[in-house]
Amino acid sequence: MAPRIDWRDLRRLCHWGPLVALFIIIYCYVMGVGCILIWWPPVTAAGVAHLMMYTAWELTILYNFFNALLLGPGFVPLGWKPEKEEDCQYLQYCKQCEGYKSPRSHHCRKCKRCVMKMDHHCPWINTCCGHLNHTRFILFLLSAPLGCLHATVVYGCTMYRYLYLGSSYYYVLDDNDLEPLIDVDLYFFAMLFFATGLSIGVTVAVGILFSIQMKIVLTNQTGIETWILDKAKDRPRLEGDKFVYPYHLGWRRNFWEVFTWQGYPRGDGITWSVVEGCNQYTFTVEQLLQKEDKRNRSVEFAIVDNYSGSWFPITKGIRVCCCIPCTEEPRIKVKRGDVVMVTRAYRKWLYGEKVTRIKDGPPEKGWFPRPCAEKIINELHYPQQDQTADYEHDKKED
Repeated sequence: MAPRIDWRDLRRLCHWGPLVALFIIIYCYVMGVGCILIWWPPVTAAGVAHLMMYTAWELTILYNFFNALLLGPGFVPLGWKPEKEEDCQYLQYCKQCEGYKSPRSHHCRKCKRCVMKMDHHCPWINTCCGHLNHTRFILFLLSAPLGCLHATVVYGCTMYRYLYLGSSYYYVLDDNDLEPLIDVDLYFFAMLFFATGLSIGVTVAVGILFSIQMKIVLTNQTGIETWILDKAKDRPRLEGDKFVYPYHLGWRRNFWEVFTWQGYPRGDGITWSVVEGCNQYTFTVEQLLQKEDKRNRSVEFAIVDNYSGSWFPITKGIRVCCCIPCTEEPRIKVKRGDVVMVTRAYRKWLYGEKVTRIKDGPPEKGWFPRPCAEKIINELHYPQQDQTADYEHDKKED
């Protein structure tokens, strides 16, 4: 059954990401139509066909864009738990959603829900790319560069005519009448130059993102699972204990798991097809082991100076402001006396979770300046630990 669109999700448009995306899509299309009227006007069958093909790109881009935005990624039901009570031990519990995370799901701090097969949170559609909208999102990534590539050719032909053939163009509508369709002046050329930059940028940037998405589709992974797999390869194991990624079914079957003739991925977002020798919880058990390993390697820091949570804490020094982590992860407010379990470090910044937090509230995790804290030496709990943090890049696993 095809997933239903909830039109209330149109509120996702009220965000800078979708608004900017729609501006680029519409602006490039309007400029392209103006250019087509200059060098290939729809007064012939070929001209009409060309304008229709250009418009078809626009409609395809908008169709896939709105489908990806309105369908959403699919969220794990609040309070969800597996049918068998004993299977709960293989899953992570989400305190925010008050339920267990189903296999391949992750909690998104922006959507404030656990997302089925979460790949990443995309600001351009103001929601996550996940199980339900993965197909439409990838088709949007395919159609946008192709449409912009077509537009770039149209812009290039128009600029060539402007620079070498003059600013006004006249077309023969009959044997005795010449009528200008578009009069190109300096303002139009400046707008055209801006549109060319946008179209080239979209072609390159979105084209690269499309290639990345196709790579993970053919291996049946997500962006988050790629990071977890990297850590799984490096995690110490007992002899003979080899981790097998359970969702890699072969590139052909992986492709058809996402792309179907109905236009929606297979499955319900809870249970997944796995390779022989694995089960539904093979991957979730690996996640639990990595979580435990991270907790064992965390380092206790005591806060010695207040920090307001500012992204540019001038009072902490120029070097701190110049070395901020390039991530959307939150900054946490700390005050003297707080204790933070640090798991990562980046130059003058530390990332960790407060030991003391609001009762029944979500854990407070985030970055804070390193000068605000001092390491607590505790040989009883950390007998052979020289490092101050885990430098592994696992920012979206939580």
